[in-house]
Amino acid sequence: MADRPRLRGPPGDRSPVELLTFGVVNLDKPPGPSSHQVSGWLRDSVAETLAERGADATLEQAAHAGTLDPKVTGCLPLMLGEATRLAQVFLEGSKEYIAVLECHAPVPADVESVVAEFEGPIYQKPPRKSAVSRRLRVREIYDLEVLETDDRQVLLRIRCESGTYVRKLCHDLGLALGTGGHMGHLRRSATTPFDDSDLHSTSDFLDALAFWVEDDDPGPLFDVVDPAERILEDLPSITIAENAAREVANGAPVYAPGVLEVDTGVTAGDLVACYTPNEAAVCLGEFVGDADADRGVVVSLERVLV
Repeated sequence: MADRPRLRGPPGDRSPVELLTFGVVNLDKPPGPSSHQVSGWLRDSVAETLAERGADATLEQAAHAGTLDPKVTGCLPLMLGEATRLAQVFLEGSKEYIAVLECHAPVPADVESVVAEFEGPIYQKPPRKSAVSRRLRVREIYDLEVLETDDRQVLLRIRCESGTYVRKLCHDLGLALGTGGHMGHLRRSATTPFDDSDLHSTSDFLDALAFWVEDDDPGPLFDVVDPAERILEDLPSITIAENAAREVANGAPVYAPGVLEVDTGVTAGDLVACYTPNEAAVCLGEFVGDADADRGVVVSLERVLV
């Protein structure tokens, strides 16, 4: 008889090893290294730590949510281990930035009204150095606020759709203001569902790993690393029975008899997160059926998390 798939325990009861292989760090990216370099350094540090602790696990993957240029700082959620399967969730949410627009002449008096015209859908073409195709595309600017002006500088708060190029936005704002302009300092203050209220530096993370190895104290690690379920907190949720979760672990979709509870307002086509009754994540999927039905598929699988 085949072994039954092992389901995770409650997020609040995870061991340090479980956190480091299915967890997320709300990282404050420093200026200088690329997002890829930061992810690689910390992935290797976790792998070395697990080896030093003699853990029956290793870390082969880590991924960041939304690339930041080397000079850019701020919110860079780092997914560890199997949490990398949740990367698509960050494509669903919005981003927020604090940016300095460097105008090429004194800031005009009508700056706020000009800036307000950029709220809503805008056309953008990715820059030449971008890794994606340079096709014209539409991105949504949800909110664009002038926080402060000083001679030739404008401090902006930008809340926008994922995939918006702030550097290009600043260039276009400069043209609209009639001064010309370019992006100066840029800091990401949020990438849904994470924001800058509880960021951790790379030093915080490395120190937490060292405390666990050298002092056998996992306390700082629990402060810095969150269960991967935090990534899912803004998605509609569906609770399924444990036997249904074991079927999902073997590749089956979520069938109606296994559904215990569904968030209100969930509609066909929504990306949803499924959990066991102990709040452990089981899968991501598309809501395709009627949860009140006696039979049929309710959630088609996109990512299995157990």
